[in-house]
Amino acid sequence: MKLNVDLEFASKSHCGMVRSHNEDSLATAPECGLAILADGMGGYNAGEVASGMATAVLKNDLVADLSEWYKELTKKGPAKLHTLLEARVAGANAAIFQASQVQRQYAGMGTTLVMALFWDRSVTAVHIGDSRMYRLRGETLLQITRDHSLLQDQIDAGMITPEEAKVSLNKNLVTRALGVDPVVEAEIRDFETEPGDIYLLCSDGLSDMVPEVEIGETLKLLGDSLELAAATLVQKANDYGGRDNVSVVLVKVQPRSRVAGNAFSRFIDSMK
Repeated sequence: MKLNVDLEFASKSHCGMVRSHNEDSLATAPECGLAILADGMGGYNAGEVASGMATAVLKNDLVADLSEWYKELTKKGPAKLHTLLEARVAGANAAIFQASQVQRQYAGMGTTLVMALFWDRSVTAVHIGDSRMYRLRGETLLQITRDHSLLQDQIDAGMITPEEAKVSLNKNLVTRALGVDPVVEAEIRDFETEPGDIYLLCSDGLSDMVPEVEIGETLKLLGDSLELAAATLVQKANDYGGRDNVSVVLVKVQPRSRVAGNAFSRFIDSMK
């Protein structure tokens, strides 16, 4: 496996200006190109438990799995990766669902999920619910996940316009969530990456509060400092009212010469 780009990561999470606790959870493993964000639901503490379980279980399982998958990539191609991701998402779903069944205080808990795995000039996006993944390439910000939500279904059916959706009272009604039912289907898609791409994973505390044009302008202006970009996006959500928890993970695809010898490149080199 030959990889000629490296990755830079940054993340930031805040409870917002209204809520007293944070039900979002983040996990990254830069050494194997993995980023995970989950936005919990289910009442006080329960949502935090669901999102924390999702990120911890997925990170733990996938970091252990990926070294073997990287070794086999050139033989079996990316199809095996989708099978692996589906299995690990199913395992996380089962763990959360089981906890909700045996502990009364966690009944009905669940979480959204958006996850990115970067490999060999590609990124695989996994998502459930309305947490999103965007890509900034050049001057263009593109949402590359499609919300699993009532609003998105209504937009797709022509019942409302995207402009009407922005002021709808049904913003938080998701049609899929991790851990709510015994089985859930994750949407998994592959995208080619290019040097200079910036990928944003975010909870709806950002996408509901900050206009997409402003998100894109922030990433273009501050893309050379991901830590500052992440902090600025979270601050903007709070400046607009911060009605929800807000979390972001940023990943920038760099030419190998920019960040030679970082943890991810060493991990990939060890797999060759």
